[in-house]
Amino acid sequence: MPQTPEQAAQAMIDNLKDKTGKSLDQWFGVLKKTSFEKHGEFVKHLKSEAGVTHGYANLIAHKYRERTAGGAADDPVALQYAGAKAGLRPIYEKLVKMVGAFGNDVEISPKKTYVSLRRKKQFALVQPSTKDRVDVGINLKGVKPSGRLEASGSFNAMVTHRVRLTGTKDLNAELKNWLKQAYEAAG
Repeated sequence: MPQTPEQAAQAMIDNLKDKTGKSLDQWFGVLKKTSFEKHGEFVKHLKSEAGVTHGYANLIAHKYRERTAGGAADDPVALQYAGAKAGLRPIYEKLVKMVGAFGNDVEISPKKTYVSLRRKKQFALVQPSTKDRVDVGINLKGVKPSGRLEASGSFNAMVTHRVRLTGTKDLNAELKNWLKQAYEAAG
């Protein structure tokens, strides 16, 4: 009997073809044909459309997401910009480079769904919100929202404002100034 979670998972993988009729790679082929991105969507599909039990559906979905994230299951940024959101990664990279030029005390702190930009405290965050948009949350207390600089609303309670980005062209001097102002206030 398997002793560790890793051994239990491997035992399930070893028995997958006998229990479900397909190998792990064959299940990956099934999931690749879907347009799903979230773990729960894959599990639901496997259970309802393929008749796979919950335990096996969960395992297949986890392994598939690990593989499609380039094996970067422990890299939150890679997971955030995987699948349909992969095209947004250049926005993130350019933004991090822009903010990194503010000073050597900028801390890039990836979380599960966003990346926190910190100095002594968080001054901004970057989140791929949809397959077409990255949202930048900025802490600018006392600054009135105007134009692209929206009130954060329900976006994230840890920031006061939000700027929506759909391409690297949106990373302009105006955004840089807002981010610089928030960076300086966080010192």
